[in-house]
Amino acid sequence: MSIKTIALAAAAVATLGSAATAEPSFFSYQYGLENGSTLELGNVTSVGNGVVEIYDFRGGQQGALLGSEPVFAGANSDVRVTIGQDADFDVVAVLKVDGQTVATRDYNILD
Repeated sequence: MSIKTIALAAAAVATLGSAATAEPSFFSYQYGLENGSTLELGNVTSVGNGVVEIYDFRGGQQGALLGSEPVFAGANSDVRVTIGQDADFDVVAVLKVDGQTVATRDYNILD
């Protein structure tokens, strides 16, 4: 093998590795969540191990932290976050990996 072939192979492997880490993080689409002390977010996809945090979102402003739930890299199904009380107001879910916000989604709470 020539040095040029080895360099091209190494570049291809590096590109594949960066493409794998470029997977998007997101919450599955939902307009609203059923009211309760545990909010069921459905599927959450994350670029790495992290945490979903639920915040009060009255008036369109992120308020107090209500609860959190760890998630793993990749697809996480049936993610539920216990907030300890009924949410009679809108909330925002924030997905963090290594302390960095990688996705957010605001939800209306349904009666």
